[in-house]
Amino acid sequence: MTTMERIDGEEILDRRIDDLLLQARGLVLVRQVLARRGASRAELDAHTRELERVRHRLAEAIDHT
Repeated sequence: MTTMERIDGEEILDRRIDDLLLQARGLVLVRQVLARRGASRAELDAHTRELERVRHRLAEAIDHT
């Protein structure tokens, strides 16, 4: 089972999905900060690749719920 159940019986997202969502959001925010500060294309591309990897893992985690 990949969902967690609250005391009231409602299902909530699996902790792994929540963590991946947080990681993806952080990568987006950091990439924006780097872009504003003039980071190189290589640095921005590295964050973009990592974001795509996290999105892929997130999609897999959601598919298995």
